[in-house]
Amino acid sequence: MNFQTMHQQSTPLLIGNVWDVASAQAVKQAGYQAIGTSSAAIASMFGYADGEGLSFTELRQLVARLAAVCDLPLSVDMEAGYADEPAQVVANLAALAALGVVGVNLEDSVVRRGERRPLDAKVFAARLAAIKAKLAAAGIEMFLNVRTDTFLLGDEDAQLETIRRGRLYAEAGADGLFVPCVVQPQDIAAIVEAVPLPLNVMCMPQLPAFDRLAALGVKRISMGNFVHSQLQQQLLQTLQAIRTQQSFLAVFEHAGH
Repeated sequence: MNFQTMHQQSTPLLIGNVWDVASAQAVKQAGYQAIGTSSAAIASMFGYADGEGLSFTELRQLVARLAAVCDLPLSVDMEAGYADEPAQVVANLAALAALGVVGVNLEDSVVRRGERRPLDAKVFAARLAAIKAKLAAAGIEMFLNVRTDTFLLGDEDAQLETIRRGRLYAEAGADGLFVPCVVQPQDIAAIVEAVPLPLNVMCMPQLPAFDRLAALGVKRISMGNFVHSQLQQQLLQTLQAIRTQQSFLAVFEHAGH
């Protein structure tokens, strides 16, 4: 089953979001269909703030290692594309395609001076159309999962704005619509009904269970950086326990369970 077809299943595609080789191997061992990088988790791993603080060169090097050790379909979080001009974005995507990457996330907001701001929807759609056209001209197949940050940024009328943007992006050639922070069933159902793209939602405390999401028409579920954050918290607790207990009991106390 190719990556495009995975977004047309009755059961949503659950993406295993990874940040290094070990997490990619764990995702494969756990039986997932595909992996996707988490930009926030990778930025944290390298000691950067999220929002393209990581260089594309560093990202490409990591992706090369992921592709070398894990044969699952790989999608890469490209944030805003690591370039301003569509031609350079396409050059970046071509470099990833050469490594075997089958999809990317591109988002319609940018981080400037530590603050995330939405881009004009029509300007972004025109940029997306140019990227899609250049990819086609170069003979590169790449699933473009377009992220809109309407709910993440707390837009006053997030549902309607998501639908407006989603329709524009569909016309521009997007292959999927990623809406992080949407959790209410009525919002999810409205977006699925109005936007002709597979809907991707993200791990959140209030997100419905997967069977409910399937019934609502969701086609892809992402983890974001939440699994990475949870593991980092567990690591901190273990390290603190070693220091306070003055023993390695915390390392081994659950080994038999």
